[in-house]
Amino acid sequence: MQKQEIDHILIKMLESYENVSDLNFTPGKPLQVESSGVLFPVKMEPDFKVLTPFQTEIFAMNLIKQDRRLTEMLLNHGSCDLSYALGDKARFRVNIFSRSGKYSIVLRKLETKIPTIKSLNLPPAFNKMVLEKNGIIFVTGATGSGKTTSLAAFLDYINDTKSVHVITLEDPIEFQHPQKKATFNQRELGADFDTYANGLRAALRQAPKIILVGEMRDRETVEIGLSAAETGHLVLSTLHTVDAGQTINRIIGMFSTEEENQIRIRLADTVRWIVCQRLLPKIGGGRVAAFEIMGTSLRVKDSILNEESEGKTFYEIITDGEAFGMTTFDKYIINLYKHGLITEETAIGYASRRAVVGRGLDFIKSSRGEKTTDIDALEIDHEYEG
Repeated sequence: MQKQEIDHILIKMLESYENVSDLNFTPGKPLQVESSGVLFPVKMEPDFKVLTPFQTEIFAMNLIKQDRRLTEMLLNHGSCDLSYALGDKARFRVNIFSRSGKYSIVLRKLETKIPTIKSLNLPPAFNKMVLEKNGIIFVTGATGSGKTTSLAAFLDYINDTKSVHVITLEDPIEFQHPQKKATFNQRELGADFDTYANGLRAALRQAPKIILVGEMRDRETVEIGLSAAETGHLVLSTLHTVDAGQTINRIIGMFSTEEENQIRIRLADTVRWIVCQRLLPKIGGGRVAAFEIMGTSLRVKDSILNEESEGKTFYEIITDGEAFGMTTFDKYIINLYKHGLITEETAIGYASRRAVVGRGLDFIKSSRGEKTTDIDALEIDHEYEG
């Protein structure tokens, strides 16, 4: 299969629907694209009614282009990541993975235009985050929840306003930042460094002020990241966790019981913000981001050092910290419903605490004069003799 044939198929898939975010090649299914969170089949000439394992394997091998490292990774670990450029039309983050001896491929479309904090309508807390000089900022969430996009907007603000050296360690490079006021050196896993830990260790000798680590995947990377934050660098990174409490617990869980107290002390000293994201279906199509944001405070440090306890959970601390830019998912989701961006069903379905969101929605509906219950009338049972 020639590159022209691959590009032709990818272009047809991109043009098949609006808001295409992912291209999916799975044996036993037709060509599929994801639009606004939903998968749709794609028809073209000649039509791939059902992809065969041979077709997906040929496609995968052509994307890998005889790269030895990627081939070994796919064979030894069952999956590999790479980037692919469709001329000047689009760039993709590609994941090839095996299942039952067959290969599937997912191509995530990467935005070519660098987003801004304003264009993404990110929470006001981001305007405080960009002022941080050192420490760690975690942006967390499931795959495809917009973590990389939010970090790109953060770095774009830095690029416009600060004359500093920024090093990014990515897998692969998604947003290519131009050289503006800041000096950017973007490095790609596999091409420029072999592991995040080694790339981060080398970055400490490259005099950066800000280091972006694509993902804190293991204990060694976390340990070096903490050291970087402790020595005056601002470290940005991602984790696949659902909320602030789980983020802290995930990091602590990477270390042995004997090291727990020490790692709690280091985390309490270095964590500046934890931003958790979810993408929710939007009324009228598309998706809208919801956030949980926890900034550092004496109460947060105390809960990191001594674990959560009654009255000292991260959820309660965030709820009480609204004046400092903090917000829970539930508060943010209630606000999205209030502004008519999501349905009641979506709000309840994505809530962290459904009772909290339920009460918030009832208050909004009551203020609008809408019914808050399906019960039309209550009557006394006069025949009851208990």
